[in-house]
Amino acid sequence: MKKHRMLIGGEWVEAASGEWFESMNPYTAQPWALIPRGGKTDADRAVSAAKRAFYNSQWHHLTASARGALLRRLADLLADEAAALAELETTDNGKLISEMRAQLHYAPKWFHYFAGLADKIEGRVLPTDKPGFFNFTREEPLGVVAALTPWNSPLLLAAWKLAPALAAGNTVVLKPSEHSSVSALAFGELFEKAGFPPGVVNIITGFGNEVGEPLITHRDVAKIAFTGGDKTGQAVYEQAARGIKRVTLELGGKSANIVFDDADLDQAVNGVVSGIFAATGQTCIAGSRALIHRPVYDAFVDRLIALARSARMGNPLELSTQVGPITTQPQYRKVLEYMDVAKGEGAVCLLGGGPATRPECGTGWFVEPTIFAGVKSGMRIANEEVFGPLLALIPFDDEEEAIHIANSTIYGLAAGAWTRSIKRALTISERLEAGTVWINCYRVTSYMTPFGGFKRSGLGREGGMEAIREYLQTKSVWIDIEGNTPNPFGLR
Repeated sequence: MKKHRMLIGGEWVEAASGEWFESMNPYTAQPWALIPRGGKTDADRAVSAAKRAFYNSQWHHLTASARGALLRRLADLLADEAAALAELETTDNGKLISEMRAQLHYAPKWFHYFAGLADKIEGRVLPTDKPGFFNFTREEPLGVVAALTPWNSPLLLAAWKLAPALAAGNTVVLKPSEHSSVSALAFGELFEKAGFPPGVVNIITGFGNEVGEPLITHRDVAKIAFTGGDKTGQAVYEQAARGIKRVTLELGGKSANIVFDDADLDQAVNGVVSGIFAATGQTCIAGSRALIHRPVYDAFVDRLIALARSARMGNPLELSTQVGPITTQPQYRKVLEYMDVAKGEGAVCLLGGGPATRPECGTGWFVEPTIFAGVKSGMRIANEEVFGPLLALIPFDDEEEAIHIANSTIYGLAAGAWTRSIKRALTISERLEAGTVWINCYRVTSYMTPFGGFKRSGLGREGGMEAIREYLQTKSVWIDIEGNTPNPFGLR
């Protein structure tokens, strides 16, 4: 197994403790790489390096246009390495090679987009009610940003954070998930090649309580950008609050995919399957609740089961595979436990419902694509994020009931609706409590579009012009142009 190293201050280093941990291949359930087990000392080193780089003239005095040029070079290098990085990610987290290739070929666009925004950051000249004064604003970087990414889409979600943070002039410490660190470390090699000064981007690895928490609570970290589950996000938020730090939190979801009786059923079936099974359900935007209009419920479910049953499982590195393994053993157990919970609560299993024992699944952590009917809104599988290929079917009688069911959870990350009615599409897009609403489509994102959650699904936005504002702070500047101070003891 290859021993990897962390990137701190432009140097590749081992953890201060000298310890390593194994990264597991979900398809074989065997270790395949050794990752440095970072700790507080490593977090301190990385933040110190990022702080030095922030104030170093090589970065701090770089023009915005020059920052954009660096990001464009990075994007081109990333595009050249996309295929190799995708293979690393699939081996490390078990996601389909077709999906990882698509993500890695798309990730460079985030850097190109924000490279273009780097020199569009503008302040304003403001009118004032104070005669004899000139007032204007500056938009300035925050300082050191801690970016913490999950195991399901490591580099794409890293790009969502790094691109706007760097375009705004910040420096970054990236901490990938302990379950999928290899591609992030490989990605780190591209920053020096692109010409970034040492310490502008640092990458440290390890477990959340050992290296993540010291990073979040470090006094010199100005902002935390986190993607993960809502319980962990709450802990991150609480830790950040103690230091009055800014946060962007992209958290979990229990998204509803709503199929009306006027929908194109074949398209809707494809959309529901894509929403829950295409990524083995391991995505925050998973459409894990399918709300089906009663007039088409039976016809829809028949087509849904037929398509889901045909899904090809197996080696995620093979392009023919459509459903891969669960990324981690604890998550594998969690998904199976939720299946037992659903059966215990009275839900009816129409498909799957247990481990996948097909020969093509080998020794990996596979579960069968699973569909439950008879699901009530109060059941756990209708309210809690499973993060696996488990779909809950819930019938509804009219639009009002569909909206009520869709909005009834603590989450609000995404939702989908399938209808031919423009009026219904516009109405329901307004009433659904979700940061992203898809009409007659699902799982569509863009670097040009803001993405984030309502309610417990998070704070802030990633993507689009809104994202770069998350990494800036506004300074107001007053200039006395008359030089007249009539009363030095009074407020002007």
